Amino acid sequence: MTHMLETNKLSVSYNVVPALHDISFYVDKGEVVSLIGPNGAGKTTTLHAVSGLLKRNKKSVFYNGDDISSAEAHKLVKKGISQVPEGRGIFPNLTVAENISLGAYVRTDTAEIKKDKEKVYALFPRLFERRAQICATLSGGELQMLSMARALMARPSLLLLDEPSMGLAPIIVDEIFKIISQINKEDNTTILLVEQNAQMALGVSDRAYVLEVGSIVNEGSAADLEKDDRIKKVYLGL
Repeated sequence: MTHMLETNKLSVSYNVVPALHDISFYVDKGEVVSLIGPNGAGKTTTLHAVSGLLKRNKKSVFYNGDDISSAEAHKLVKKGISQVPEGRGIFPNLTVAENISLGAYVRTDTAEIKKDKEKVYALFPRLFERRAQICATLSGGELQMLSMARALMARPSLLLLDEPSMGLAPIIVDEIFKIISQINKEDNTTILLVEQNAQMALGVSDRAYVLEVGSIVNEGSAADLEKDDRIKKVYLGL
C-alpha cells in the first residue's frame, strides 16, 4: 500500500548534533495524525524535514510514493504540501487580505482562487471582518487563523500544522481545533499535526506518534493512546 506521506529512517542533525534518529511513520489520505511529545523531542524538526526546510538523508521522505527527500520547500507547495509554521510567519505590514492572497502564489486559476477566498472567509469570519486591517495589529488567535487561511489558499492535499495552540487562550484553542476538524472532514484535507497540548491533539486525531529525544517511543490510534497509563500520566495530566 502506498501512503500519502511516509518517512523511512528519517534522520536530521543540526551541524553535528543529532535531532532525529531514524524515525519512520506514515500518514494516509484523509487522516489527522499527530506528533506529540515534550519540548525538544524533535516534533518541529520533523515537520521542517518533511516540508523541505531542513536537509534530510536520502530516500527518507516519500509523498504519494515519490521520493521527495531532496525536494525544495517551494516545489513541495506545488505538489500539494503546505505548512502552517510555529510562530505563524505572517507578513505584519500587509493587510489580512494581502496575506491571504499570497497563499495562492503558486496558482493561476483566477476563478477558483476567488472561490477559495470566499471559502476561507466563511471558515474564518473574523478574518473577513478584518480583511483591510494591517496584520501587526491582530491578536494571537487571529494571526493563527490567518496563517491557516493562507496555507489553505494553496489548496493543499497535506496540511502540516506546527503548534497551533501555542500562546493562545483556551477558548481560542477550542475554536482553532474545531476548525482543524472541519477542514479535515469537509474538505478531506489530510493533516499532520505537531502539538504539545496532547489532549487537544488526540481529541482530533485518528492516530498519533509519541516523540522523545528525537525518537518515536510509542504509536497507535488516538483512542488507544488516550487510555495508555503512561500517556495519561506524562502528557495528559490524568
